[in-house]
Amino acid sequence: MTIYSHSRLETFKQCPLRYKFKYIDKIKIEKKSIESFLGSKVHETLEWLYKQIKKEKIPSIDEVIIKYIKSWENEFDPSIYYIVGQKLTTKDYFEKGIKFLLDYYQTNYPFNENTIAIEKKVSISLDESENYKMVGIIDRLVYNEEIDHYEIHDYKTANNLPSLEKIETDKQLPLYSIAIKNDFNTEKIRLIWHYLAYNKKIYSKRTNEQLQQLKKETLELIKKIENTKFFPYNKTILCNWCEFKENCPVFNNKP
Repeated sequence: MTIYSHSRLETFKQCPLRYKFKYIDKIKIEKKSIESFLGSKVHETLEWLYKQIKKEKIPSIDEVIIKYIKSWENEFDPSIYYIVGQKLTTKDYFEKGIKFLLDYYQTNYPFNENTIAIEKKVSISLDESENYKMVGIIDRLVYNEEIDHYEIHDYKTANNLPSLEKIETDKQLPLYSIAIKNDFNTEKIRLIWHYLAYNKKIYSKRTNEQLQQLKKETLELIKKIENTKFFPYNKTILCNWCEFKENCPVFNNKP
């Protein structure tokens, strides 16, 4: 049995050849984008913040920023991380992270949302025989006592703010909600995306019918992947962020 993740399925949808390089050929690439590094450092800092809160200690904003700075400085290697385009520098990305955290802290203080889990691992069975499963990690799970709902929170550090239509067709958090629905025996689940570049929360819900359809579509995609023999490239603007440029015929003129 192969375990799938949302990112794995999205990779196939974006570019089958990149999927092959990453998950079938398992080509190891050291080079990473500065965007992904920024995202990981902000996520790590927010994870640390809520772990302190669960210990009944709310760090000051200065402590949060110091944590972020130390994490960045300890792990950043300019020979590994690259920048797409020439408009922003490493310093620009570093300062972006500080702004994200300042805005988030000021907006959400005193953090009394009743967080019950941080970086929670979930597993979703897609068929009755449990031959097909999805796994994922929820950034933060909250039980909102005021509205009697479980809330799945996800942090986004991307520059783009999606349309409502895109949010309503998002598959990642709804898939996670299937696991929470089963684990906590609840029908009351709210999905919340934190778009940190805009200091904005976007809320959504899914019906049971929508979740059943999502499971069906996800299972169909997995079976399609497993039956795929030829993995063509798909040239899009996302190629700019691809870690497999040196392997791809689009960029090196090799078959």
